[in-house]
Amino acid sequence: MSIGEPARNSDETVHRPLWALGLMSGTSLDGIDLALIRSDGVSVLERGAVQFESYSDGLRDALRAVLGGNGDTNAVERELTIAHAAAVARFLKDDQAGGLVPDIIGFHGHTILHQPGEGRTWQIGDGQLLADRTGVKVVGNMRGNDVAHGGQGAPIAPLYHAALGWNLERPFAVLNIGGVANVTWIGLSDDNLMAFDTGPGGGQLDEWAECETGERFDRDGALARSGVANKEIVAGLLRNPYFSTLPPKSLDRIDFSIEPVKGQSPADGAATLLEFTCAAIARAADFLPEPPRQWLVTGGGRKNGFMMERLGDLLAAPVNPVEMAGWDGDALEAQAFAYLAVRNLYGLPLTLPGTTGVDRPRTGGKLFSPAPG
Repeated sequence: MSIGEPARNSDETVHRPLWALGLMSGTSLDGIDLALIRSDGVSVLERGAVQFESYSDGLRDALRAVLGGNGDTNAVERELTIAHAAAVARFLKDDQAGGLVPDIIGFHGHTILHQPGEGRTWQIGDGQLLADRTGVKVVGNMRGNDVAHGGQGAPIAPLYHAALGWNLERPFAVLNIGGVANVTWIGLSDDNLMAFDTGPGGGQLDEWAECETGERFDRDGALARSGVANKEIVAGLLRNPYFSTLPPKSLDRIDFSIEPVKGQSPADGAATLLEFTCAAIARAADFLPEPPRQWLVTGGGRKNGFMMERLGDLLAAPVNPVEMAGWDGDALEAQAFAYLAVRNLYGLPLTLPGTTGVDRPRTGGKLFSPAPG
């Protein structure tokens, strides 16, 4: 799918476009998103095939068990990497990939610990093993250099959002609601960006739904819609100092839990957690330099009809799924890691002071080449 090319600044070097495959394992613990793009590291020239591979129950449980850096992380890292390699092999054999072999793979791995204030962010995933198993060069460890230079290491997709939205009316905001929620605010120029985690996304709501109903998530927000949010609990949760801290800032999925709503009915607990997520996003809007003309929502949260309704009530601009802009919300993060892998090869920054608080625009990622033979 060709999406055109924006005008370049006079100081931008023109690089050879590459096909890149992005792999994303998100905090929702659902599986692996795979997506192909063609990019020169500045513009997004084409968006190719996409695919989703669900985790087995065993791998999902194993990942949940090592959150926080607990347990046998080496064994889980190997299992996770082998699952990614198998997913890549199936994807490249699929007809929709058209026989294309990517020039580079952007490998996020899976975040099990995120403590940027202590100079730590930990994504498990063996880049060398993935390169050896796929026969394709891999860029991994994309957050580490940012954190090493004072950044939050997250959010890391804003430059991709800006490249993809080159033709949209500005300013606009991209709201990603995964396990954690984050926002990218994009001003008049591509380097006029702000980004930060707004608070919980759907992680606690999913956990609550699974504990109370056996379902892995609250489909379309039906459970939350049938309940009544406890305003006192929501107000108490919003008193967490995080929500008054100026951005840039970021969270770990485990920074919030379902403990505050235990004792409520399944419906009321879901309603309270959903309201907390939406209220935190509305609070985050106060930090943006200018009100966005629209909010484009990606991640699993955009499929929660009740959450989208509440955001529409709380935010002073239209709230739409990213598909309204012609984007694919299921593939967006995987595409972003493909884009960042190309930027790594060409020595371009992955993060900016406005997106992570890093000291200056910083490159990132580590390149792994397949072993010979």
